[in-house]
Amino acid sequence: MAKLFLIPTPVGNLEDITLRAIRVLKEVSVILAEDTRVSAVLLKRHGIATPLLSHHKFNEHQQVGRVADRIARGEDVALISDAGTPGISDPGFLLVRECVERGIETECLPGATAFVPALVNSSFPCDRFCFEGFLPQKKGRQKRLLALADEERTMIFYESPFRLVKALEQMRACFGGERRACVAREISKIHEEYRRGTIDELLAHFTTSGVKGEIVILVEGRSEAR
Repeated sequence: MAKLFLIPTPVGNLEDITLRAIRVLKEVSVILAEDTRVSAVLLKRHGIATPLLSHHKFNEHQQVGRVADRIARGEDVALISDAGTPGISDPGFLLVRECVERGIETECLPGATAFVPALVNSSFPCDRFCFEGFLPQKKGRQKRLLALADEERTMIFYESPFRLVKALEQMRACFGGERRACVAREISKIHEEYRRGTIDELLAHFTTSGVKGEIVILVEGRSEAR
């Protein structure tokens, strides 16, 4: 029986992909990719010639039915995102739900996710944590943070480098400038960086130095801060 495969892809170094993932990507009928140009680089590196089909947040609502139809007709399909595990702050949830509702088998391979190495390497407790993904780009950012004011677990956020300073300013207003935090940047890439300190210290650093690359922000929970 055909199925949907959810395949994690490297968040940085193109070698951070499993042998099983490479095999499945070679064997399926088609690969759904968030950005086919980005994915083409990875596939070429590992000798994968499977056809690519664009599947992103702007067309996934229209595509999930057609993709499920293809699987129901006997085609194995793989879903990948630009980096990391599909469905984690990336397209994937809608297609998985459609397949499950139709009785179509789904399988998610283990692999890369940006927040896991960031959490483990942050020095904050990682036995219990709260993953918040991206804050709203415009309205609702402060409200989301205020709702976490009493959170005792380590908190994890994804953020654009263009909104990092704004995010740190809002976190200082909600959590206090003395709360410890860590900004992980460019994980598994040449310029990987972990900057640790209080929110005030991080804000001072990134306000003057600027920042590039993909960002994970980790903030210690309230109980740890005490």
